[in-house]
Amino acid sequence: MRRAGRQLEGHGARAIERLRERLAIVTVLFAGAFLLLAGRTLELGIAGGDVETTEARAGLPEHLASRADIVDRNGIVLATNLELAALYARPRLIDDPEALARRLARILPDLSQAKVAAALASRRSFVYIKRRLTPRQMWAVNALGEVGLGFEKTEERVYPQGRLAAHVVGYSDIDGHGIAGIEKSFDGRLGDPALADRPLRLALDLRVQHAVVDEVSRAIGRFRARAGGGLVLDVRTGEVLALASLPDFDPHNRPDANDPALFNRMTKGAYELGSVFKTFTIAMALETGTVTLADGYDASEPIRVGRFLIRDDHPQGRYLTIPEIFVHSSNIGAAKLALDIGTDTERRFLDRLGLLRPASIELPEVGRPLLPDHWRELATMTIAYGHGLAVSPLQAATAFAAIVNDGNLTPATLIAKDPGEEVSRVPIISPATSARMRELLRLAVTEGTGRQADVPGYRVGGKTGTAEKPRRGGYAKSALLSSFVGVFPIDDPRYLVFVMLDEPQGTEATFYYASAGWTAAPTVAQIILRTAPLLGVQPAPEDRGLYHQAALLIRDRGEVP
Repeated sequence: MRRAGRQLEGHGARAIERLRERLAIVTVLFAGAFLLLAGRTLELGIAGGDVETTEARAGLPEHLASRADIVDRNGIVLATNLELAALYARPRLIDDPEALARRLARILPDLSQAKVAAALASRRSFVYIKRRLTPRQMWAVNALGEVGLGFEKTEERVYPQGRLAAHVVGYSDIDGHGIAGIEKSFDGRLGDPALADRPLRLALDLRVQHAVVDEVSRAIGRFRARAGGGLVLDVRTGEVLALASLPDFDPHNRPDANDPALFNRMTKGAYELGSVFKTFTIAMALETGTVTLADGYDASEPIRVGRFLIRDDHPQGRYLTIPEIFVHSSNIGAAKLALDIGTDTERRFLDRLGLLRPASIELPEVGRPLLPDHWRELATMTIAYGHGLAVSPLQAATAFAAIVNDGNLTPATLIAKDPGEEVSRVPIISPATSARMRELLRLAVTEGTGRQADVPGYRVGGKTGTAEKPRRGGYAKSALLSSFVGVFPIDDPRYLVFVMLDEPQGTEATFYYASAGWTAAPTVAQIILRTAPLLGVQPAPEDRGLYHQAALLIRDRGEVP
């Protein structure tokens, strides 16, 4: 009996042991199957899986290959590639498109639920649902556990400074090809994989760029102008430290191709800039020996040429010396001076300054100057004071810089120069003539129409330009283009600031005048005040002896020398 009991106990123990072994095997199999399914789910949900890989990838566009950064002169990033994710779906793997679309719309509220549902219900091998997912959005979508969804790892071009230098930097398309600005001009260089780790360094200084944009924006608002623009140029190297055209745009959310915000007024626009051109006329006259500072012209009466009448905006009603013609911005004096210079000489001189051909700058958005159909006597006279020839602000600024920089024309550039790098210089006028022009430019600020551009300690020299905008059959007296070109410090020129306002309106504070002396000149002063310390220009007392000769020739009365 006892033996039988022991045998039964032995059989029971072996049965229990076999049962335990079977349970262990089943547990291992279940665990293995669970791990396999979990791994597969993760593979499909996170990495996109390899189901229909060839078919799915065949429809995907070429994504951005590595593209070099664009930085300002101080290394601040203007354009770079960011690694992002795009959400796509494999509709053939999705059982309930409507339900999934509803859940996706809660995570990604900017999506149209109806459009997503339609895309998920299609029988295509894959469809894109959304690009540029944030990490939080990726996590939430992945948590849905939907095997028909996947993430495509992409690189996308982003512009950390937004609209701040949009007209200069430009933008690229979804495939990484530059289609505007520096992105287009240097597309091959930026897209070269061998140079992807070498940023393209621009001459722009974002601190200066910000000041220009801010002050021009304020001026547009204050004077209710249609548009405006500004730039800062290193007159010695030609480097453009700031260039702004307003209104501007966000390169991440570009407007329609016909939107005027895309238009770069500083390089592509061509404008009659008014009395800024008197700087070139008087420099030309002094350089050719047509006059000296002691000479002058009778500006007591307007000049009639056929049906046209040339008159002064600030009439003195008397004989004016050359410095007085400049300081009081006399159209009559400039016109008579141009006749003595001659049409051929005027045309050759302006051509040498680069004003009769498109500006030399590393942007595709460059406009052509508008020349007179017939460059005859009347055109010679009106061009002398800035009517009849339209140029871009950048062209005018580059030519102006040559006048003050010992007469050397240096091409403007948006690419930073290395210390000691050779700078191209083409002599236009002599250093002596340049010195005389610097005197006149300082006097135009201290004694003339540019008084509101003066900044104590920085010895600003410059010239106002107020031009009536051309209309069919003539000019619109109420539609002005006001500009000011300022150089500081004028006794040792380093930086040029140009501001242009399109159709500014006078205010009570300006006695309802909208001319450049009341609108553009004070804007230049504010830019200088903000940027001079950033650029290392220290305020210093002025040596009035530098301007003694020209100052003596500015008459308060009507004596003829």
